[in-house]
Amino acid sequence: MSLVSRRRLTALCVKETRQILRDPSSGVIAFLLPMLLLVIFGYGINLDASAIRLGLSDEDGGQEAASFTAKLTGSAYFEVFPGSRAELDAMLETGRIRGYVVLAQDFSRTLSGNQETAPIQVVTDGAEPNTASLIAAFMKNAWQEWRQTRARDLGQDAVQGAEIQTRYWFNPAAISRHYLIPGSITIIMTVIGAMLTSLVVAREWERGTMEALLASPVTRAELLLSKLLPYYVLGMTSMAVVALSAVHLMGVPFRGSVWALLLVTTVFLLSMLGIGLLISSVMRNQFDSAQTTLNVAFLPAVMLSGAFFVIASMPAPVRALTYLLPPRYLVSSLQTIFLAGDVWEVLVPDILFLTGTSILFLALTAFKTARRLDE
Repeated sequence: MSLVSRRRLTALCVKETRQILRDPSSGVIAFLLPMLLLVIFGYGINLDASAIRLGLSDEDGGQEAASFTAKLTGSAYFEVFPGSRAELDAMLETGRIRGYVVLAQDFSRTLSGNQETAPIQVVTDGAEPNTASLIAAFMKNAWQEWRQTRARDLGQDAVQGAEIQTRYWFNPAAISRHYLIPGSITIIMTVIGAMLTSLVVAREWERGTMEALLASPVTRAELLLSKLLPYYVLGMTSMAVVALSAVHLMGVPFRGSVWALLLVTTVFLLSMLGIGLLISSVMRNQFDSAQTTLNVAFLPAVMLSGAFFVIASMPAPVRALTYLLPPRYLVSSLQTIFLAGDVWEVLVPDILFLTGTSILFLALTAFKTARRLDE
């Protein structure tokens, strides 16, 4: 006897497809939720260093101080607020600015004496360490560039120190959205793959239709495939929607091939579908399945996949844990495909790991899929 009857499998897939079309929650999870998450992650999370609110106290008032002030006010990175030290301290305490610069009274006089340095004080808000580090780095670069420009204007030799020329590979505009959205798509595909299927078998048990399926000649393979195939098609459709939206609506570059994207998405989606079906088969309750999926799939994908938080900065035990999570490998693959292209030295190890997890979780699901009520 064949493990899979094409006729029975087709009938079961048609039944599951009709259930998807009748159930509004499937459409919400597959299409509305992904677009909502894409907008939130794409526009709500912004790591671009632009329009940093910076205070400026010019206690010198000379020509040199005015020239350096013009350098800061003309920068696209800063929104400058002039004021006294006391006023800027108050603004820093209330969060209206993230730091301020003080040009001391002898700023111009020191530079006029052909000194390479002049008294500048930079005060930053340490409550946001990343922003504080950015302000310090940008001020250092702004000072170096201004000194080079001033030396050329005065016909002097270039000041000591290397002239900084920054080049960003794979993301020349240094737009954080281009880096974050491929990671966001990973979160979206994790939700779609695991959440949709985590409710499938549990719904059958709750509605009492599982008994009818168990009483039929449907094999375990047919039952598993009928739950897998329709949601695989739904998941791939969702990927197409979010990928097209990312490229054409949000301006994210796509330098790889569609075939590489399809291959990576397929092995990852099968892994997530396997996790969802496994949870659903074990829990047999939609509420419990949904809560377990959030803790097992969604939260680790957000926190430990590298989509938003740098894995290299995590403690060693946590870094080791990330190697066991499928979302980590999809983040790596999608960032490579979107920003760099088909770099197979990166994609092949990711695909092999995701293929292994797909086989593992689908095998566990097949093992836990009941064919009798007492199983």
